[in-house]
Amino acid sequence: MEIQNAVAIVTGGASGLGEATARQLVESGGKVAILDLAQEKGQALAEELGNDHAMFVQTDVTSEGSVREAIEQATSRFGTIHVAVNCAGIGTAQKTLSRSGPHPLESFSRVIGVNLIGTFNVIRLAVEQMAGNEPNKQGERGVIINTASVAAFDGQIGQAAYSASKGGIVGMTLPIARDLAPYGIRVMTIAPGLFDTPLFDKLSRPAKEALGAAVPFPPRLGRPAEFAMLTESIIQNTMLNGETIRLDGAIRMQPK
Repeated sequence: MEIQNAVAIVTGGASGLGEATARQLVESGGKVAILDLAQEKGQALAEELGNDHAMFVQTDVTSEGSVREAIEQATSRFGTIHVAVNCAGIGTAQKTLSRSGPHPLESFSRVIGVNLIGTFNVIRLAVEQMAGNEPNKQGERGVIINTASVAAFDGQIGQAAYSASKGGIVGMTLPIARDLAPYGIRVMTIAPGLFDTPLFDKLSRPAKEALGAAVPFPPRLGRPAEFAMLTESIIQNTMLNGETIRLDGAIRMQPK
């Protein structure tokens, strides 16, 4: 699919991986609706990218009504949706059993709700719109790109909830791709390793460098722009479908 004049929605688009993706798509000639809860950051980014190319919609990915409203606003402004990139997500660090007792069910459910159910909520409502698009010369009507994590495969101590949510995204990639194949809609997932996102903002530079040194090559934290580059490649390469790509510099996470 050509990015020039394509319309994308990007959840979690106000910062981190989502922000980098929104920037990359606009730079390549696309139009982007930034979906995020962070209103101030989202509006500032949309204004920076230009009103002709970007818009912001405050969105809760766990809410059907909120996502429907965001999609309606995006289609009203830009005509349709060709691409949906799911970057919205949260994390928690809690052991299944610790000195304070068992893992709180509420926090486990919240992570699953945002990361896994929120991703599926956006997919199912976005493809309803995409299915009505005119197919391009290769029969494509849309592309879905999800964000998992290497934690889906190498979950560390305290990551039961996070790993479960990201493992669920990996697990549903192929069946959803098969579900949507008749409509000409592709589905891919990226599993990033250690990336320099707001998750690490509280760490000092030496601490970040120490984390990056654990990566075989390149021995540093990933850059959000490198994630964005892969989303662009996925959009443009029609044969990429139903698969998860690790973007991790060959790291395999240790227990802790």
